[in-house]
Amino acid sequence: MTAIAAFLRKTPVIRLQDYFTAGGFTSLAPIDWPKPEPEVVESLIKAVDAMSDDEKQRVVLDAARVAALADEPGQNALQNVVVNRAVFDALEGANNRSLWVFLNEYDRFRKAEEVRYNDEHRRTRSWSGFGVDANLVVKKDPMSLAAFTTAIRERFETPNVHVDIFDRHRVILEGEECELVQVAVYREGRPEDTLGFNANSTLSRRIVKPVFEAALTYEAATGVIEVVAKTREDRIDLTRYMARDLLGITLDEEQSLPLREYDLSMLLRPFDFPTDPADGIAGVTVKELRLMDLGDAKERITLESMSGADRTIWQMAEHRIGLDIGGGARILGGVGDAAEWVVTRARFTIKFHPGPDGGRGKSLSLTVTMPHGCNLKDMTPQERLIGEKYLRLWGILKDDNDEGDILE
Repeated sequence: MTAIAAFLRKTPVIRLQDYFTAGGFTSLAPIDWPKPEPEVVESLIKAVDAMSDDEKQRVVLDAARVAALADEPGQNALQNVVVNRAVFDALEGANNRSLWVFLNEYDRFRKAEEVRYNDEHRRTRSWSGFGVDANLVVKKDPMSLAAFTTAIRERFETPNVHVDIFDRHRVILEGEECELVQVAVYREGRPEDTLGFNANSTLSRRIVKPVFEAALTYEAATGVIEVVAKTREDRIDLTRYMARDLLGITLDEEQSLPLREYDLSMLLRPFDFPTDPADGIAGVTVKELRLMDLGDAKERITLESMSGADRTIWQMAEHRIGLDIGGGARILGGVGDAAEWVVTRARFTIKFHPGPDGGRGKSLSLTVTMPHGCNLKDMTPQERLIGEKYLRLWGILKDDNDEGDILE
């Protein structure tokens, strides 16, 4: 009940009343809603705890779904799809907005869950991107949708497939938005044998058929299809079906998007990291450099600066191994041909000023590995935005038209 109690305390009573009144819960004890909010919440916590197991479990599951869209990525997903933006934007509190959509625009709430799924998995190991023609119209008529659904049924050998197609947007750099069409695909998997308890609390084996989710988006302005699915083969096939049945074009595998390219050569000498004052960044520190001698690629040198270190990473390089960064990355006092070094990996820490509530400022750690690797794919959407912005500004992220990271 701890999670339920926290949810009830964070949600306005007026919205909780809407939920429990509309839910038709027969085992919920009467609640005196006009009482002061703290009293209502405490009595509601006790009443929910005393509900029948089935109805209490329903509240637990509903609360978990609503709470899952009450964080920043969830609120962005809701804002992407909600119909009545005027009411949504005027509501105070993330739980309040999330529960309002759950009650008043349930189909949009479910689409927000699909948006969240897609954006959380974007540029992870289950993501691929493809470049196709721009300014195409995604077909949503019954015949096109039936052809797309049939192709999925045949490919995965399952009779049960559900497809949602809807318009949405995504926040990109500098707060701008790009318009997308998202296609959410649900398909039933092969039967699985699992243990469970039956109605008599007896342990027994059950046959269940899992449901697998995939998501595709098409951005007309750039002609980019992005797809999230379990395997690369699945992603390629789903994208081909979408291109053929919903966009009316043929997709070649060669149209997969190029990998991002990173350049760390500027870190062979002290580098001043420019930042935008509006982002509230207190400073940027290079915490780790991995160097390779081009004359002997079998060995690496890694320099790591710990918290509280008095020297910069470049001063450490000169002090510890005699690497003269300022003199062109050559070993001081070396005999014979001087080594020519390249930076193969770097780790930065972006330190932010404390927020209005005080306390310690947040930190963002970026790790870039030459030539295609970066940990941006493991971050939240907001962290990706700030990371991409500065990797571009500092000249580390080189491709102006890139769309994806390597799958490491």
